[in-house]
Amino acid sequence: MPSRRTFLKSSASIAAVSLLPSSLRASIVNLASAAQNGEIPRTRRISEGWEFLQGSLGGPWEAWHSEEVAVWQPVAMPHCFNAYDGCDPDTPYYRGIGWYRTHVSTTNPFPNGRTLLHFEGAGQTTSVSAAEKLAGRHTGGYDEFVFDITDLVTSFNESQKSAPLAKPSAKKQPEGIPLSVLCDNSRDLDRMPSDLSDFSLYGGMYRNVSLVYVPAISVETLHVKTDLTTPKSPAKITVIGTLYNPTNTTEPIKISIDIVDAKGDSLHHETRDIKPPSNATELTTFTVPTPHLWSPSDPYLYECRATLHAGTASEYRVHETFGIRHTEWIQHGPFKLNGERLLLRGTSRHEDHAGYAAAMPDDLLEQEMQLIKEMGANFIRLAHYQQSRRVLDLCDRLGILVWEEIPWCRGGVGNNIFKEMGRRTLRNMIAQHYNHPSILLWGLGNEDDWPTEYPSIDQQAIRTYLSELNALSHELDPSRLTTIRRCDFARDIPDVYSPSIWAGWYSGTYPEYQKSLETQRDRVNHLFHAEWGADSHAGRHSENPDKVLAEIATGHGTDERGLAYLNTEGPARVSKDGDWSETYACNLFDWHLKVQESLPWFAGAAQWIFKDFTTPLRAENPVPRINQKGIVERDLTKKEAFYVFQSYWTEVPMAHIYGHTWPIRWGSADEQKMVKVYSNCDSAELFLNGKSMGTKRRDSQDFPAAGLRWLTLFAPGKNTLRVVATKNGKTVTDEISFQYQTETWGPPAKIGLVFKVGGTVDGKATMTIQANLYDAKGVLCLDARNRVRFTIAGSGTLIDNRGTSTGSRVVEMCNGRAEITAFRNGGRSVVSVTAEGIAPAFTPPIDPPSFVSRPT
Repeated sequence: MPSRRTFLKSSASIAAVSLLPSSLRASIVNLASAAQNGEIPRTRRISEGWEFLQGSLGGPWEAWHSEEVAVWQPVAMPHCFNAYDGCDPDTPYYRGIGWYRTHVSTTNPFPNGRTLLHFEGAGQTTSVSAAEKLAGRHTGGYDEFVFDITDLVTSFNESQKSAPLAKPSAKKQPEGIPLSVLCDNSRDLDRMPSDLSDFSLYGGMYRNVSLVYVPAISVETLHVKTDLTTPKSPAKITVIGTLYNPTNTTEPIKISIDIVDAKGDSLHHETRDIKPPSNATELTTFTVPTPHLWSPSDPYLYECRATLHAGTASEYRVHETFGIRHTEWIQHGPFKLNGERLLLRGTSRHEDHAGYAAAMPDDLLEQEMQLIKEMGANFIRLAHYQQSRRVLDLCDRLGILVWEEIPWCRGGVGNNIFKEMGRRTLRNMIAQHYNHPSILLWGLGNEDDWPTEYPSIDQQAIRTYLSELNALSHELDPSRLTTIRRCDFARDIPDVYSPSIWAGWYSGTYPEYQKSLETQRDRVNHLFHAEWGADSHAGRHSENPDKVLAEIATGHGTDERGLAYLNTEGPARVSKDGDWSETYACNLFDWHLKVQESLPWFAGAAQWIFKDFTTPLRAENPVPRINQKGIVERDLTKKEAFYVFQSYWTEVPMAHIYGHTWPIRWGSADEQKMVKVYSNCDSAELFLNGKSMGTKRRDSQDFPAAGLRWLTLFAPGKNTLRVVATKNGKTVTDEISFQYQTETWGPPAKIGLVFKVGGTVDGKATMTIQANLYDAKGVLCLDARNRVRFTIAGSGTLIDNRGTSTGSRVVEMCNGRAEITAFRNGGRSVVSVTAEGIAPAFTPPIDPPSFVSRPT
């Protein structure tokens, strides 16, 4: 870490938390503790009782007087109004206005207390009204915001007392103050991120909204600053706080600070009287002689508790967790955590999920983060915006270091509104996530040299604005470094820089990866490689995945140039001319990981991306409007690549035979075929149909599969593979079965349909239809990639627009197969499948007897 920021003066520490002088900080909600026994809850999620209307209204008054012209639908929070259409193959997702409304009863337990509305995130511009009066407006889809509605609640309650008695009505009127929320994700040139961004700018209240009660004076921020001169030195802890005092009370208050360790044992206690200030105040400073350091392998957390004694009915207690760690970036070299080199093994994340879009429920979010940890990652880039507070909490607990960035993505430097939004979102992000020990880097932007950005690629304007953001970040948080990805003419401004390197995908070949890293190493002080990988269509496999590499020009760099993400025009590149198979992607991942492991000077990288996600720019992809670079599908179904990463990054013994989703392999009867096993074990023995194929020892530099590969002959028909791998005396096994097809095939000619399986989804009966593509002789075309469309008539409904290989009504085939599932809905249905140049196929009426249809 640069020496100028190793030691911080107290004045700088206090200035660093004076972050939002003109608005209520959302951290006031993060601090609100649960109610004690018998108390009214102080924080309450408003999850039920909402109604939604997609479309415009004249204003908040019409939200409550619109039954004649609008039909509202009941919804629960969180809710994204692009949950279904985000990846519709036929129509771009909705960009416009959505209205929400509900009634909320308020009972503030604090005398003269404040009643707050807290939004964890809503997209993209949000206006909130209480009792038809504006409570506040927020621009930005990803940072948290809070509105104080105390006065509006008081005014509403008074009006209800003085209102004449209503006439009896058959319809019971809801209790509480009426709330209406307008969310607008319409295109806006003055808002970040750019409308040209390669991900969907979702609309709706897609993160939690809560009602929060605080006393008349409350703790607004509680920032814990940790200074560790060396990894083995005592830790100096400084607690800095601000108060929320909207009535400008000047009476002194008493505040107690308690620091406890993970066991709950007290490390420090201090009580002091303070006069309510307008700025940040140092509440306590003390030293931990032998701190327990936070790391990915030991994510140890302390807790800071503050108790406010201000003559309230009950004491007001708040808390923040924090960790103590020491970081160091070696110039042109590796990253060190707590004095030891740590190779940052990372992935990246968008907040997006099948069936929910951005409105991920907590259990799914936790499942996703657990999978990232199970993959072996110790680092994650949260792209391209501030993400849910629950993600950061999980990173703290699981031990995953974080690059978090503001949404300056694919945009030039716009007007003053645009620039101020960037400053504000940076202030908010740092203020709201300051205490998370997982956060390592503050990201200032992404791809701000994009060829078509608005208003132009003005290099000097971009450099000036980036310099301003860089200085602001250092002022707000001198303890963390800044970073940006792909803006080469400004690479000298942030502390850490990530160039564009897409070896083997957008340009060049993957064997050129190491040379690309070495070329970039000396161009910046601190190199990190964010975004690398390949698209893969889940379920598509190849017997010769690297064939395309012979067509690719080498020696000209491996960066993504211009609009190379498009699948048309330009020189040969794997992204355009490859087969998009899982097999190729695994080879590319394997090569990159072996290179990263071999470079002692390398700080680390973040693969793009953990999970497939929606994008309006990629309608022609195998799953339309889906970026398919994930190592899991959009519903968290693992692709084969997941196990490649595990084999390099995890310690718990594992072994995985490539091909669990490859039911039919092909070739001639006398053709040797490769079997790959991805494992972190020292050795592995492979068995084919019960016969040993020999034992191999693992060597991470022996590509592919770290030497755990066998060439063997398969028997026509069914084959079974089993591996037995050993690590530190522990044995793990894996087994797959598949058919080996020796029949050759001609051009695709006919579609055959199979009623695969029945089941339930959300308690509703389903049916799954598989379409197979055959040649004129009825031989399955195992390399067919035709695009097919599923349609249904009758009672059933397709489970589509999921953004997965088996959840889209328009999809490319995987080795001559495609499938979709539908709800039966209690009646008969007919499913049809069409493909260009091939006669459509129809199921017989499904009622729902199973059937098999094969062309003759």
